[in-house]
Amino acid sequence: MTEPRVPGGSGTELSLPDGPTVDVGEIDLGMREYVRDGERYAVVMDVHPPSRFFPESLVEVLRDTIEPADEFDEFGTVHIMGIVMEEFPESVASADVSDDGTVGCSMIWLADFTDRRLHEIVVELVVELMEHAVSHSDDDTAMSEFEREMLEFDVSEFVEAYREQRDFESEHDRAL
Repeated sequence: MTEPRVPGGSGTELSLPDGPTVDVGEIDLGMREYVRDGERYAVVMDVHPPSRFFPESLVEVLRDTIEPADEFDEFGTVHIMGIVMEEFPESVASADVSDDGTVGCSMIWLADFTDRRLHEIVVELVVELMEHAVSHSDDDTAMSEFEREMLEFDVSEFVEAYREQRDFESEHDRAL
């Protein structure tokens, strides 16, 4: 016998980090934030490309240098959100919705941050990951160069500039 559910809903619920639940059918593929009772939650799905957070050129470098230790062939959004969940376990809720054919993705994450704050956190964590990787190289010059460049790197400024570049005003805008 089928279980009753809200008409139009998916039937799959996700508990938000601060307790309430949401029917994942309320979340659509283009959504970056979910608002409930005035609270904003960043929304990420496995179908969102890592270029949501970084330029494709950096995504390619990450894919070339990071070998996932799981069933995925390459570094992607799932790994990015895994890093965030490791650092902020109480602030991120996730759901495997691969069995729910009404959703359009396999994984959904809702974070107790605004979309912009999540973007900054992702950049900070990947920079830390890159710094850790460079520190294990035998090239002292590369480490010094990386540290020098990071002194000049402003996460908020990067996020603002990248979001402006990534977000288009109309359907007629195009990437340069």
